[in-house]
Amino acid sequence: MKQLLLRKRNMLLLLAPLGLLLTRWAKSSADVAEKVFATGIYKYLSRGMSFLTGWIPFSLMELIIIVGPVTVLVLIILQMVRVFKVKKPACAMSQNHRDIMEVQSVAVQRINLLVTMLQNLLCLASVIYFGYVLLCGVNYHRYPVAYHLGLTVENSTVDELAGLYIELADKATELRAQLTTENEKGVYVLPYSERQLGKEAKKAYQEFAKEYPVFGGMYPVPKHVFFSRLMSWTEITGVFTPWTMEANVNIDISPYSIGSTMCHELAHLRGFMREDEANYISYRACMASDSVDLQYSGTMLALIHTGNALYRQDADRYFELYRAHISPKVSMDLVANNEYWDQFEKPVVGETTVGEIADKVNDAYLKANDQEDGTKSYGRVVDLLLAEYKQRKN
Repeated sequence: MKQLLLRKRNMLLLLAPLGLLLTRWAKSSADVAEKVFATGIYKYLSRGMSFLTGWIPFSLMELIIIVGPVTVLVLIILQMVRVFKVKKPACAMSQNHRDIMEVQSVAVQRINLLVTMLQNLLCLASVIYFGYVLLCGVNYHRYPVAYHLGLTVENSTVDELAGLYIELADKATELRAQLTTENEKGVYVLPYSERQLGKEAKKAYQEFAKEYPVFGGMYPVPKHVFFSRLMSWTEITGVFTPWTMEANVNIDISPYSIGSTMCHELAHLRGFMREDEANYISYRACMASDSVDLQYSGTMLALIHTGNALYRQDADRYFELYRAHISPKVSMDLVANNEYWDQFEKPVVGETTVGEIADKVNDAYLKANDQEDGTKSYGRVVDLLLAEYKQRKN
């Protein structure tokens, strides 16, 4: 029995180096990452897993984050109790050779228990890492989304950036005029539940997939995070968890951004892991929807990214176009969003906020997956927006 358990542990430990080999293989060839994994192994694993976890009404990720560490800690404590419960013989101080051997036996038992605990922890880490590689990490090396959508990303002028901003600002103003659900301050609020909005996001992808089959297949309804308010302190609006194939969404954020966040996280379920690409896919999926609420959410996502890029290039021009093309109602929604995030800008460690700490962690994660610009890669969604804009204009 012990030999069988030892062999099983060794097999589990081998998953970690296997994960490293798969990553190197995918890095060496985008064809492998795309054709073997993204549209092959991952495609079937992700759809099967998301179908199963989609029936669970709450976020498994959130439950694991709460229960998982506590469970591991309890198991470690129980194992340590077993270690210290190994009793010494009553005559442990005797010089008798037999007694000395018994004392040595106690030490060996304790060492064996500690080694077993360490092996179990390493096995758990190995399984988690391999699952991440297979269900997420390899996809960072697949073909870019521009390939699938037939877009050519190239350098653009500030005039072209300004033209894109004007188009998005006018679209946002047009859509906002059609929305009538507001709070007492005149700020947009959802006309229905977050779950219903999630169903609209699913339908949006079904429409989007009619033109681009790579986005086809069954989608689960995005799950809202129960502790969304706490999530906002980290400045995170959504999380995709590969081990459970769930799109988890912070529903405490500004109502206009919830829909595009849902579509962003659902993009990851189709193996598009890069954040800049997921943002652009979210915009396109939202615009494929017949829901004005979802269209407005996607347009605002694109507008904010484009506006930030234009501001960095020419602040005066940005403010000029903002005043000329942004309606008072759109402006109120943007101001309310800024006010929402301002409340979380309280330092917790010296002058550092929780959001800044989370941003550094996220930055390191992105760079570890070959997004060399780290969190700056989020801004590159504008390149895709410009590619589509110029394609339509030509």
